[in-house]
Amino acid sequence: MRYIISTVLGLVFTVVAIATTFFHYVEGWAWIDAYYFTVVTLSTVGYGDLTPKTDAGKIGATILIFVGLGVFALAVQQIGLYVSRQSEDE
Repeated sequence: MRYIISTVLGLVFTVVAIATTFFHYVEGWAWIDAYYFTVVTLSTVGYGDLTPKTDAGKIGATILIFVGLGVFALAVQQIGLYVSRQSEDE
């Protein structure tokens, strides 16, 4: 079970790293802004203070929404399952 959680968290980290790098280069944002946009998008908060201006950035954001939310939801589900099983063992 721990292997699954570490794999899923690694996947989340990979999605965040790729998306942050993408927005840094495509939109020309500072690293912190690209990271912030990625996390705000993945968490579904969506403040709207940063928005992609280029067509490539807009397409990248939609891909991030579909792929990233699935990965993020999987991570939350697996962590919840792990915590639930841990409390049953006690």
